[in-house]
Parts: sequence; structure tokens; C-alpha cells
Amino acid sequence: MLRRLRRLCARYGSSPVFLLASATAAEPAVAAGRLTGLPVVEVADDASPRGELVFALWEPPLTELHGEKGAPVRRTATAEAADLLTDLTVQGVRSVAFVRSRRGAELISVISQERLSEVDRSLARRVAAYRGGYLPEERRALERALHSGELLGLAATNALELGIDISGLDAVVIAGYPGTRASLWQQAGRAGRSGQGALAVLVARDDPLDTFLVHHPEALFDQPVESTVLDPDNPYVLAPHLCAAAAELPLTDEDLDLFGPASEPLLPQLEAAKLLRRRTRAWHWTRRERAADLADIRGAGGRPIQVVETGTGRLLGTVDAGASHSTVHEGAVHLHQGRTYLVRSLDLEDSVALVEEAAPPYSTVARDTTSISVLETDVEIPWGDGRLCYGSVEVTNQVVSFLRRRLITGEVLGETKLDLPPRTLRTRAVWWTVTEDQLDRARINPEILGGALHAAEHASIGLLPLFATCDRWDIGGVSIPLHPDTLLPTVFVYDGHPGGAGFAERAFHTARTWLAATREAIASCECDAGCPSCIQSPKCGNGNDPLHKRGAVRLLTVLLEGAPEEKESADEADEADEADEADEADEADEADEADEADEATVQAAGDPAGPSEAPPVP
Repeated sequence: MLRRLRRLCARYGSSPVFLLASATAAEPAVAAGRLTGLPVVEVADDASPRGELVFALWEPPLTELHGEKGAPVRRTATAEAADLLTDLTVQGVRSVAFVRSRRGAELISVISQERLSEVDRSLARRVAAYRGGYLPEERRALERALHSGELLGLAATNALELGIDISGLDAVVIAGYPGTRASLWQQAGRAGRSGQGALAVLVARDDPLDTFLVHHPEALFDQPVESTVLDPDNPYVLAPHLCAAAAELPLTDEDLDLFGPASEPLLPQLEAAKLLRRRTRAWHWTRRERAADLADIRGAGGRPIQVVETGTGRLLGTVDAGASHSTVHEGAVHLHQGRTYLVRSLDLEDSVALVEEAAPPYSTVARDTTSISVLETDVEIPWGDGRLCYGSVEVTNQVVSFLRRRLITGEVLGETKLDLPPRTLRTRAVWWTVTEDQLDRARINPEILGGALHAAEHASIGLLPLFATCDRWDIGGVSIPLHPDTLLPTVFVYDGHPGGAGFAERAFHTARTWLAATREAIASCECDAGCPSCIQSPKCGNGNDPLHKRGAVRLLTVLLEGAPEEKESADEADEADEADEADEADEADEADEADEADEATVQAAGDPAGPSEAPPVP
């Protein structure tokens, strides 16, 4: 979009100077240059007032409950964060609790308000939720109340993290590792901006990565923030912007240098799709629709779904199209400003979900199925007898049902089938295969093969954010005992963004280190048969079944015996680090809803899972 702006300015004789700012970006000059296409001068002096920041790593205690297969269950990060926000509010400490999902923000707010009412009813009114999907006037009012001190506590998604000025905070509670060190410091840095001392608390979720970080603080405090992930040549990003540029001003051959070398081969494809037409020396937009609507800067994957109250016709807010199948399907429980609604219908054609206020004694969790096919293998290297591959894949995901879970115990009350269309995603993936000989050496028989692959897949996805600039919800995975394209037991890990986002490529280049850390995380966990801290996943669609912890350790041990040394060139590292920009805006956060659907209670067990981990398909 910045390059389109430069092109229009040049047309009218202007050459603007761009000022770009970031509180946390690594190599800002490189990222800014790639974004704008211009040489950049970096100014790295930080003159902002900062007080002392005390940073605590907080691991919730184990509860007396037991989850799937009898695994111990930790108290949820949502419940712990709600307790901390309550205590800070009682002490008069201005605080924000950052949580990864919209539902989680609502739950922390509700729990904190209920507990504050027992202490002082007036305090309950000084805590609220803040998230994307609220109407603009609601969000501005909350920002003013927090800024003025009328609100003491706010449970917020990262909608409050990006571009909102909130000075004067004394404490920040972070419910779950936000996915990158850059996001962690961005959120923690919200406290103490007026020069006073401040507190930041990272509350670990029962998750392999969170568990690893609270026991290895050097991975947070002794490492630099990640490089910005950005690939202007991604055709899924570039093609819509070429259409928009042609609609703004006919696109000439001289313009192509501005948009990069990948733009020229895209033009014939856009002409074949009847989006552009060449006349004399320029390409023209051919449709009546607005071409700019093709370039979705938030990566939401379609028109937002409007959430409308049936009795009044009042617009409550919006939900991203990519997350609508799993969050506002018919029968779903929807939270808004502390109130509970039931979704009565979801009209995908008109992009409307009709809801009515209710008080069901349960939460809902969507279940889905995922299949994957290999379109093209770009790179393939031997790993002992097996293979490590990187290339293009097509992922098909379909929400097929939802569970109703009792609020107090997490008990499953029933399952309801859904009739929603499948969604497809063409993206990039890394995958590895193992042979019969390797399975024999690992003592993996057919009865435990599926569980061993599945456990290795879950843990590898959980650890990948340490090696790629991504969040667990930016990637997906599938494990299959006999995949039709490879004809071998195969584990796939793929980017959850059209065309890829560079995460799978980074995983390919660091596979030896990545999978070694995965094996260590599983083997060092103190549980007997697997738990959320090692192999159970919050977003698996099949009830975390089958899983086999010891089989996964043996399988990864044998796989790593044949792993080649990593010989990554600097160019490869740059390409992987700067591949497609992952949207950090809150409007993508709905991917976390299944993870926290059961956290309406302080001690709910993990959510249902399955043979794949799938982010929402745009």
C-alpha cells in the first residue's frame, strides 16, 4: 500500500518522506526498507521516560482435577490473570491484563467483576473488557475511561496493544505468552511509561512453549526480539495490490520496478482471471467493483460477520469471516461486554449472525476436520532413511460440529452436528517422513504409530515459535500414518496464511534444532502419558486422541540420528525471516476462541483436539 501511495504521489509531482516507528522491532531499517522500497536511515536512540520494571514469570498451580487420560490439570491462565487483576484493582493499581482471545478478555472481565463485587460493589464498575469487534464508539469510550483513571483495570486483547496511547499504567498482566518476544515486550512496556516503577507478570498457560519459557527465562531475557516477517513478493499479497494500483492509475511497465520482480509474471495471470486488461502500453482494471477491496490490510479473509441482536436489531459488533465458522455458528455461545448470547443463525451469504441474550450453563467449542495434499515439493533432503521436505500444499478445513461443556466442571454435555462449507487454503509447509526401518528401530508398532506421530506434531507446533517469528495460531499441522502423496508416515506443519508466511520455511532451515528441542520438551515433562505441557494441544479437533508420549520420544530420537547438519546461508536466513507479514491485529485473534472456550471456570480441563491443528482458513 505504501508503494501504491508513492506511485500516486509521483504522478502528481510529490515525493513524500516516510517516518516509521516501532518500540520493539529488530533491524528496523531492513524491515522499513523492505516495506517502503526506499533507503532508510535508522534512529535507534530511546529517550522515552522509563522506570524500573519488575518482571515476574508465573506458573499456575496444579489442581485436583484431571484432564484427558488422567493427566494433571493446571489452573487456567485466564483464571490466574483474573485473580491478579482483581488484587491489583483492590490495591488501586492501574492495570491491563492482556489475553490472547476475545472470549478470554470477556471472561477475565466477568470473573474480576464478580470477585470485586464481593469486596466493594463500586470497584466492579471500574473493570471492563476491551477487544476488537466492539463498535468504534464503545472502544473510544473505554480508552478515555482508562486514560482518565475512571477505569482501574482492563482485560484486553492486543487491539489495545497496537496504536493506542495509554500512559500511566502501573502493572501489566499477560495471560499466556503472546507468541513472540517482540509482542511480549510491547505489552510489558505499556506499564511505567510515565517514569514510575512498574510490574509485568507473564502467566504461563498449560502449553509446551509457555512451560518451557517459565523454566528457561534466558530464552526471554537473554535473546533479542525477532526480525519482522515481511515478503512483498508473496503473490497472495501482491496480486490484489497490483489490481488496486491499476484501478487508481493504469499500470505501466515502468511501474513494475516499484512493485518488485514478482509483479511482472503475475500480470498475465490477472489478465487470464479477467481482472486486468492490457490496452496499448498499460494494464487497466476491468471490473465495476472497487479493486481496493481485494487488498485486505488486516488479513481477515473476507467481509466481517455482523453480530445482530434479534429482538432489537442492535448491532453488537463484528467477527472476522475467517473465524466465523468456529465462533458464531448456530448454537454457539457468544460473549459481549460481560453479557452472554446464543447464536440463533449464521447467514454466510449476507454476513450476519443473529443472537439473543441468554444464560446457558455451558460453553461451546467447535470441532473440525483437516486434510492436506502436496501440490509441489520445492526442496527434499534425506534424513537418514526418511526425508525432510518443503513445498506447496493445499489444506481443506471444515467445522463439522460443536461440543457443549458444563461451566463448572468442563464435562461434555453433548455434541451437535453442523452443516458448514469446507474452506481451502493454498500455502507452504514443511513435512517429514519415516520409513519402516526407522519405525522398527524406534519400536513403533502399528497400534501406537498414529499416537506417536500425533504427539510429535503437537509438540513441534508448540515449540516452533521459538525458532520462527510466529504464534502457535499462525501455523497448523497434520499427522497421518500413511499419507497418499508420500506413501509413508508423515507429519506436516504448514503456514496458516494464503501463499505462506515464511514460518514453514524457517522450520525447514532449523529443523534439526527445532525437532531436538521438541524431543527434549516431551522427554523432560514429568507427566506419565502426556499433558498440555508437552503433547496435548488446546486446538486439536479430535479430543487429543490418539497420543503416545513415549512413542513420540523414541520416534524423534531415531529421526534426529539421521539429521544432517544445518548449513543455512545468510541469504536463506533473510528470506525465511522476512517472508509474508503475519497480521498482529486483534481481528485475527478469534483463532484462540477454541483454546479458551472452557475457561469460563477457573479449573476447566483442556479443550477437545484432533489429528490436526488448524488455524482458521481465510
